[in-house]
Amino acid sequence: MSISADASIHPTAVIADGAAIGAGVSIGPYCVIGAKVTLADGVELKSHVCIDGITSIGAGTVIFPFASIGQRPQDLKYRGEDSTLVVGARNTIREYVTMNPGTEGGGGITSVGDGNLFMNHVHVGHDCIIGSSCVFANAATLAGHVIVEDRVIVGGLAGIHQFCRIGQGAMIGGMAGVVADVIPYGTVMGERAKLAGLNLVGLKRGGAAKSDISGLRAAYSALFTGEGTLAERTASVRENHADNPLVAQVLDFLTSDTARHVTTPE
Repeated sequence: MSISADASIHPTAVIADGAAIGAGVSIGPYCVIGAKVTLADGVELKSHVCIDGITSIGAGTVIFPFASIGQRPQDLKYRGEDSTLVVGARNTIREYVTMNPGTEGGGGITSVGDGNLFMNHVHVGHDCIIGSSCVFANAATLAGHVIVEDRVIVGGLAGIHQFCRIGQGAMIGGMAGVVADVIPYGTVMGERAKLAGLNLVGLKRGGAAKSDISGLRAAYSALFTGEGTLAERTASVRENHADNPLVAQVLDFLTSDTARHVTTPE
């Protein structure tokens, strides 16, 4: 066991031999920390937090009561193989959040970036890859193998199907059921989510240039309302908007390998 001398640990907390506790860490009442857990400097566990498995929590992350982090994956194919959960810095993980490590079939790692907000009852399934500066509202659920890029907002009670990709800056409406990939900066909503436009608010807040946003709106219209197949429209848009970085990001997303279809408008 490695515990920094200035860590604050409540006497009711249970810390297994082998855990690594960094400088300035605060562990509240009745927390349980497994033997292969690493808490970086300044991590704060409010109370009743359970962290297990091969799990690392990045500096300055705050975890609220009754969160369960790093427990074995909820996957019938899991056979006890070593796998990891890596949570980055400055995340806020609220009450009853669950995060599972990876599996052998998915690369063996679940990864969370920096500065995310996970509201209460959010679930992050095995082998998910989450970027930074995302917001997951209450009870949002990610099945296994989901990729969420930076600055995504997922509404309350939304569910994302396994192997889906959610592009940078996208917004998922509350209670949406997402069963296909979502383009960068797209907005989707509905019981079986349909593409409902662009996340213009997110683009403006992110500092995107007006000219780039205008070009993206034109490209969106050409991609999803024009004639021909999506592949043909994608090629045409690439010819006409090659210098727009937002459009290029969407086109790269559409043409990359994926296990799912892409979410489209009705």
